[in-house]
Amino acid sequence: MWINALAQRATGLPMPALGRRTARRIAIWFSLFLVCLAAIVSLHLTQGMAGQLRDITQAYFVRDTARELGNALSQAEASQRGYMLTADAQFLEPYHAAAASVDSLVTSLLGLTADDPAQAARVESITSDIAGKMSEMAHTIDLVTANRTEDAQTLTETGMGARLMSEVRRTLDTFIAEENEKLTQRNQAINQSRIWLVGTIIAALAAAVCLAYALMARTQKQVNAMTQRHRGLIYQNEALEAEVAERTRAIEEARAHAERERQRVEALLQDSSHRIGNSLATVSSLLALQLMRTRSEEVRTALEAARMRVHAIASAHRRLRLGDDLDTASADEFLSAVLEDISTTQAEAGRIEIEGRIESIEVSARDATTLGILVAEFVTNALKHGYPEGRPGRVQVELFRDEAGVPTLRVSDDGVGLSEVQGEGLGTVIIRQLSSQFGGTPLYSRGTDGGVSVVVALPELTKSPPTTVRSALE
Repeated sequence: MWINALAQRATGLPMPALGRRTARRIAIWFSLFLVCLAAIVSLHLTQGMAGQLRDITQAYFVRDTARELGNALSQAEASQRGYMLTADAQFLEPYHAAAASVDSLVTSLLGLTADDPAQAARVESITSDIAGKMSEMAHTIDLVTANRTEDAQTLTETGMGARLMSEVRRTLDTFIAEENEKLTQRNQAINQSRIWLVGTIIAALAAAVCLAYALMARTQKQVNAMTQRHRGLIYQNEALEAEVAERTRAIEEARAHAERERQRVEALLQDSSHRIGNSLATVSSLLALQLMRTRSEEVRTALEAARMRVHAIASAHRRLRLGDDLDTASADEFLSAVLEDISTTQAEAGRIEIEGRIESIEVSARDATTLGILVAEFVTNALKHGYPEGRPGRVQVELFRDEAGVPTLRVSDDGVGLSEVQGEGLGTVIIRQLSSQFGGTPLYSRGTDGGVSVVVALPELTKSPPTTVRSALE
């Protein structure tokens, strides 16, 4: 069928599309079959040639070993006769070397012919002759060495050694001739395999050319169809790119507008916090003025406590810096600032050192203010009750996560001790209320330096709903 189709194409006659498609498929499959068949045959021929080459190498090695054996026997015989005629010791060295190589060559030849029973039998048939000849030559050497030259000549004239040597040579010549015949036959077989291999390769190349032509024609049609589709896709892609570019511009404009709004809101929040802090600082200053004009010690104490608390709230608001989400702040930033403000505003600044070890814990903005007030109350109480009569010291504030991951606040001092902070004053009430807002209770104990250490676990610090300081104090 495919031959008729090719004939129709060659004559230019119209051919149905179905017939052309069928002929192309048959040609492709037939070409693939030829290529696979040629590959299999080539592989088989290559393996056969490899085996034949191994056989040829083996035959060459067997033949050369047989020749070396004959040469060694001849060398030993010539050296033995030279020593017998001249009694010159210089003939002994080549004799012994040849005699030593004879045994190894016989053993090697037996091993090489183990796979060929006929040749192995032929080698075994002459081993006794070789042994007899070597024994006869060794006996002759011994007689000459013992100055019994006449006995040695008499032994040689018997002709026994010559007959043995002649039999060995005839057998080795026959052996070598058979190996040469094997080499000739194997070389002819290799030449025949080479001819078949070349023919197979030519057939494979012809089939590959036909297959390549068929595939190229088919590929060309597919490429033309793909080109048409590609052009259509280009037009669609250009339209999509224009639409995407337009939407991208709109998204970028919306994003820029949102970013500007975010920055504006952030600026407003920061400004509001700063204004609140300034207003509270003003209240703190007014309380300080009123403190200066008051003569009652009780009123002065109350005003000083109120001023310190207002100042702590003002400091927390002014030092509060919100994150990118405008709803959280980092505890280490604003608490460090609050402690710095308390340190600089305390009476006789520098007398009591305030040290902070605050981990970077994210808290909500409103909880941050409450946490700042709680820390300020602890520090203020330590400054107020722990260091009377101008006593110097150090207050340490730590905020960290315990082994269970719960935020924990610890304030410790080296002041006069626990008895100075007991009672139900306003500071104690404020501390208890603010701690309960975060789900904790202050635990007082004597510090390692003899002062007071208070620890408050704050499990609700990072997840508590926003509450006002005023509600906490009510």
